[in-house]
Amino acid sequence: MITGKQRSYLRKIAQQEEPLVYIGKNDLTETVIREIDNLLTSRELVKVKIQETSTLDAKPTANEVAEMLGAEYVQAIGRRFILYRQAPEKENRKIVLPR
Repeated sequence: MITGKQRSYLRKIAQQEEPLVYIGKNDLTETVIREIDNLLTSRELVKVKIQETSTLDAKPTANEVAEMLGAEYVQAIGRRFILYRQAPEKENRKIVLPR
C-alpha cells in the first residue's frame, strides 16, 4: 500500500508521460491486460487511456486492473488512469519512492 506522499510523487512523474496503453472498443481484453502487466514489470509506472469508443469508466477499470495484476491504483482523471507496481528485483527498480 502506498502512502499519500508516494501517490503524489508518482502522479508528478506520470504527468509528463504520454499514455502507453490505449483501451478501445473491445474494452479490457486479455491482450491489454498482458501489455499492462509487461509494462509494469519493465517500467513500474503505466499511464493508460480509455478511448472514446470504449464504454469503460477510468476509476473502476483502474481498480479492476490493479487488483488483477497486484498493482497500486495511483490516479484516474477523465479517461486516463495511472498504475504502479514495484519491480520484484532491486536491480530492476527505476522509481525510488519517498518515505
